[in-house]
Amino acid sequence: QVQLVESGGGLVQAGESLTLSCSASGGTFTNYRMAWFRQARGKEREFVGTITWSGGYTSYADSVKGRFTITRDNAKNTVYLQMNGLKSEDTAVYYCAASRRLSVVITPDMYNYWGQGTQVTVSS
Repeated sequence: QVQLVESGGGLVQAGESLTLSCSASGGTFTNYRMAWFRQARGKEREFVGTITWSGGYTSYADSVKGRFTITRDNAKNTVYLQMNGLKSEDTAVYYCAASRRLSVVITPDMYNYWGQGTQVTVSS
């Protein structure tokens, strides 16, 4: 059983940057592809980006490509989401998730474990 805990959310101004962290425990971190999803109020949870177990490959939603970067530190069992050039439409609860799938998967049902989420609010 993998436990995921996100941190780093907060209130920022449009154009600013923020880095989220997700710390994993209870399993072998390198067994999992990691991803970030987000859910705005009244909307469905949407894919933000994902990273392979090695950190060698990443994939992103078009809405964040070029602004957001996912990295992972396997020695620290932690995955990060660096968010630059934040926009008001990035306001959401951000979740990290873990999947045993080797291929790129972007739907929530393909992920086995979830964190509790951290709120990001971007003020314009």
